[in-house]
Amino acid sequence: MTKELKQEARDHMEKAVEVFREHLAGLRTGRANPELLAHVRVDYYGSEMPLNQLASITAPDARTLVVQPWDQNALSAIEKAIREADLGLNPANKGDALYINIPPLTEERRKALVKTAHQLAEEARVAIRNVRRHTLEKLRKRAKEEHLPEDDERRAENEIQGLTDEYIQKVNEILAKKEAEILSE
Repeated sequence: MTKELKQEARDHMEKAVEVFREHLAGLRTGRANPELLAHVRVDYYGSEMPLNQLASITAPDARTLVVQPWDQNALSAIEKAIREADLGLNPANKGDALYINIPPLTEERRKALVKTAHQLAEEARVAIRNVRRHTLEKLRKRAKEEHLPEDDERRAENEIQGLTDEYIQKVNEILAKKEAEILSE
């Protein structure tokens, strides 16, 4: 009984950590990274599409991103979407591709990015705690229905808490790594 609940909780907590990683990848550091444009959505012939479905994104060096659309007609729509994405990026249209120079971060911008990373981490921690809460509710309901001994119920609660602590620690480690990356460049 508790094995399924524990596995379900582990899956949901893993998903929360994965979403946190994806959001952090979109935070701009001083280095060119194609993941920086992962969340950019382009209005292409009346529908919103992720940029990576319309173009290839490469980083030929540490300070440049190149966005090469598969359909040249999409170039201006992609350029507009990148400008409006609030990433502080200004693409240069070279006719066949967009070249984006990644400027070095100012100290003020670094601090703002670290603050944003901390907010994202807290959202991930809250999501993990919510998974714990839902799992414990299910556990208590099942324990009552199946008349489980209190010791078994308590043991299962401790296992769920251990799982929660493990995933919150993962979030903290990912945050520390990203914070060092932001502040070191």
